[in-house]
Amino acid sequence: MTTIFKVALIACFFVFPSVVFAADKPAEVKPAVAAQAARIGYVDIARIGTESERGKALKITLTARKDKLQAQIVTKKKQIEKLQKSIEAKIAKMTPQQRKTKSKEFQNKLEEFQKFARTSEEEFMALQEKETKEFFDAMEQAAVELGKTNGYAAIVAKKEMLYVSSSVDAQDVTDALIKALNQAGQMK
Repeated sequence: MTTIFKVALIACFFVFPSVVFAADKPAEVKPAVAAQAARIGYVDIARIGTESERGKALKITLTARKDKLQAQIVTKKKQIEKLQKSIEAKIAKMTPQQRKTKSKEFQNKLEEFQKFARTSEEEFMALQEKETKEFFDAMEQAAVELGKTNGYAAIVAKKEMLYVSSSVDAQDVTDALIKALNQAGQMK
C-alpha cells in the first residue's frame, strides 16, 4: 500500500501543477470592434439658472418673497424696540405690580416676534425648496428631450465631469438646454 501511495503522491506533483498553471493562462482576446464614440453633453447649471426665463422668474419670485418677509420682520422688531424704550422710560415711576405686568407683556411680545421670525424663515425655505425642485424637474425633462432628440448617451452637470477621454465626444449643450427650457416654459 505504501508503494501505491508513493506513486499517487508523485502523480499529484506532476498532474496538479499542469492543471493549476493552465488556469493561469489568459483567455484568448478577440480584437475589439471599432466602437462609435459615446456622445455626452454637459451643462453649466449656474448659467441655466441665471439665463433661462424660468430661472430668472424663480429668482424674482424668491427675492420678492424674501424682501416682503424681511420688511415684516423689521417692522415687528421696531415695534418691540419701541415698546422696550417706552417701558424703560416709565419704569422708575411704576409700582412693582406694574413692572411685573409690563415685563410679562414685553416678554410675550418678544416671544411672538421670535415665533414670527422662525415661521417666516420656515415658510421661505419651504417655498424655495418647492420652487427649486420644480425648476430642476423642468430642467431634467428638457435635458431628457434634448438628449433623446440629439442622440446623447448622457447629459451631466459640467462641474461633475472630472475627466473625459478623448474617445468620448463631449459637448457643451448649455445654450441648447436653456433654449429648450425656455420653449417648454412658453408652452405652459
